[in-house]
Amino acid sequence: MNSPEPQPPLVLVVDDVAHGRAMCAEYLAERGFRVATAEDGLDAFDTALALQPDVILMDLSLPVLDGWEVTGLLKRTERTRTIPIVALTAHLLPSAHERAREAGCSSVMVKPCPPRDLEAELRRHLAPPRAA
Repeated sequence: MNSPEPQPPLVLVVDDVAHGRAMCAEYLAERGFRVATAEDGLDAFDTALALQPDVILMDLSLPVLDGWEVTGLLKRTERTRTIPIVALTAHLLPSAHERAREAGCSSVMVKPCPPRDLEAELRRHLAPPRAA
């Protein structure tokens, strides 16, 4: 019996700006990812619980629950704590980046960033860990 073809990784794109969310989702879909989207922190939490994405691309300035809050919530929740979260933010201050890491983000990228760099960062978090 043939095993089913593995599915491409699922990325949850969280951004409250519809245009940015759509552009990012379209680019990632064209690059072979499956994509889900969320427009606020509560929507992101519910979607992550329901879909169990392979990686989350998280804006930090979000309505309802901000990106820092929802990241912390996801990291404290058994079903979502191991999902890598990449913060994508317009915040330039190192304190905002440190706060994102403290909340549980695996890495932080400043927008706007080249789409290729964003894709490379997502793939880095999806790659199996190398043996030491």
